[in-house]
Amino acid sequence: MSSQRHIYLQTIAIEEAIQKVKHYLNVGQLVGKETVSTHEASGRVTATPIWARYSSPTFHSAAMDGVAVKAEKTFQAREGSPVYLKKGRDYIEVNTGNPLPQGMDAVIMIENIVQVDEDTIAIEQPAFPWQHVRRIGEDIVATELLLPQNHELSAYDIGALLSAGIFEVEVWEKVKIHIIPTGNEVLDFRLKPEPEAGQVVDSNSQVLAVLARKWGCDVETIPPVPDEPVQLEEAVARALNSSAHIVVIGAGSSAGSKDFTRQVMERFGQVLVHGIKAMPGKPSLLGEAGGKLLVGAPGYPVSAVICFEQLLKPLVYWLAHKPLPEPEKVDVELTRRVPSKLGVREFLRLSIGRVGDKYVGTPLARGAGMITTLTKAQGMTIIEEQKEGLEEGAVVPAILLRDKKELEQVLVIVGSHDNTLDLLANELMGLDRPIRVSSTHVGSMGGLMAIKKGSAHLAGTHLFDPETDDYNFPFIDKYIPGLKFKLINLAIRHQGLIVPRGNPKNIKGIIDLTRKDVRFINRQRGAGTRILLDYHLKKAGISPEQVNGYEKEEFTHMAVAVNVLSRAADCGLGIFAAARALGLDFVPLARERYDLLIPDYAVDDEKVQAVLGLLNNDGFKKKILTLGGYEVDLTGQEMKRKDEG
Repeated sequence: MSSQRHIYLQTIAIEEAIQKVKHYLNVGQLVGKETVSTHEASGRVTATPIWARYSSPTFHSAAMDGVAVKAEKTFQAREGSPVYLKKGRDYIEVNTGNPLPQGMDAVIMIENIVQVDEDTIAIEQPAFPWQHVRRIGEDIVATELLLPQNHELSAYDIGALLSAGIFEVEVWEKVKIHIIPTGNEVLDFRLKPEPEAGQVVDSNSQVLAVLARKWGCDVETIPPVPDEPVQLEEAVARALNSSAHIVVIGAGSSAGSKDFTRQVMERFGQVLVHGIKAMPGKPSLLGEAGGKLLVGAPGYPVSAVICFEQLLKPLVYWLAHKPLPEPEKVDVELTRRVPSKLGVREFLRLSIGRVGDKYVGTPLARGAGMITTLTKAQGMTIIEEQKEGLEEGAVVPAILLRDKKELEQVLVIVGSHDNTLDLLANELMGLDRPIRVSSTHVGSMGGLMAIKKGSAHLAGTHLFDPETDDYNFPFIDKYIPGLKFKLINLAIRHQGLIVPRGNPKNIKGIIDLTRKDVRFINRQRGAGTRILLDYHLKKAGISPEQVNGYEKEEFTHMAVAVNVLSRAADCGLGIFAAARALGLDFVPLARERYDLLIPDYAVDDEKVQAVLGLLNNDGFKKKILTLGGYEVDLTGQEMKRKDEG
């Protein structure tokens, strides 16, 4: 087998890809029938119609505790003019569920009986025929259609089946999926490995397996198979010879010289689809071999999930003879503009929370390899092929990835990144009524703009104004004039130059950023840290053009620290806590105030009140101090303008 690169022959729409596969697969031949015990059949799908063997109830029975009577003997009863009935002749005592005695056709409740003596009762109200009687077949009549074919069995159906004398049912087999992860660099998670450079732990196979099990599938996964054609062929051959209906090959579906999935699929069968008009998920492969479905899932985690959710899920439900469930959706207002490519359907992950009377959705990072964007997302919206993107403030439908009730407990924080926000997020989830934090790092100015639009509960900000020697207030007054708000201090933090351990280039301060051998990594425009840098550059008489890497941006302090750790940069401006977290060194530059801007519309929100409660908790303050590089003397206090003392 050659190791040549493969070019996508023709990407097609997702709906077209699904229909193409359905055309080639014979669902009746691929998924067979089996007989299972009724009491174990919940969630299974009937393969044939089911007809009742017994009626239910199988006899006329009392529906109430009381006495069974012949109704016509009570017709003369009136209030003040009772009818007297004799035990054994005119009435027989019965309890709920007892068979109706021979010759009787009604039941009088015990509450409506006056006991005259041991053998005589009086009634002042007539009974009518079949009063308080469950008649034969009231619920189920023998021989009637109880359940049709292709019906998914519920707990209630199990009760009906057993009542009707059905002790075994013929159902469709569960769809069986065999997943084969591949790659020389992919390590078996079962061995609890410690990956070295260039290696990754297999997680995709387990994400996909959990998804498929939620759809009712039986799933088998195996340890990763190396990028060796012979070994991959052997693994696929074993899977095709097993009881699996679907064989998934993880990774290797793209166009690299080590991507063998297409070749293997063509070795055993035919490729039906290679490439869909979607992002992420473009490299997805679909094929057929021996009547079974072959799937080539992309290697990047989010691409693999899109392949499974958008392509495989509809096919699994079709094979299982079940209707595809309609996802729950809400309309969300986007917090920023999102460009997109024409001709490609993009699945955009969103962090969603309710702010006031609307849901707001903040787009998360779009990288196909970023599985954490799915752990942080509450929903996903689709940018259709004919659109070049979505505008800030656009209201779009979002498919929910979590229960809608959770959105009410999402605290939306937009603005500057700080490590204490992660600490805060964890503490809030530990409350009796847990609160999930949606924290979007768009810089302090981005946070102010989110508050201006009513799209966040809180904004993290640390904007220093040298003219007034004050933090945040001058910027709020300038960009959100008239806003009613509270400004609460989160912490005083230490900013400085993050450098590798041992500071090998002996970087001592801002002046060293002008050295040709020093590569700098910056924060994004609008970030308070970027504004702080520009202030110190100006103070030192240094122009941005003199700084090697000034134009290279990251969105968080931890991302800056990772750049330094990986030697992609020699230094970057950030907080001490980020340097400490990754074992890096730190050159102090400034102490600054990091505040939370709380607009008047969110002050009374219970989630915001929970935050204020934590900020005034001594235990939480101690946890901030353990991060290093923080002071908590002002934590939880409302800040005042300089001129207000």
